[in-house]
Amino acid sequence: AMFLLVSSVSAADIEHGEQIFTANCAACHAGGNNVIMPEKTLKKEALEQYGMKSVSAITTQVTNGKNA
Repeated sequence: AMFLLVSSVSAADIEHGEQIFTANCAACHAGGNNVIMPEKTLKKEALEQYGMKSVSAITTQVTNGKNA
């Protein structure tokens, strides 16, 4: 038999992520935009272009900040 492991995100994870974003990111990234560097939005294409291609990369960015 073959078993598939599926990663799930709990509601608590989503709520905690929203709180972190609101506290640390929203001032510059309101609406997914970027008031400091307009080309570096939170849209998928821009995230991929600037190396934010994984949960790990985004977690590091949010945890450590960058150019703020």
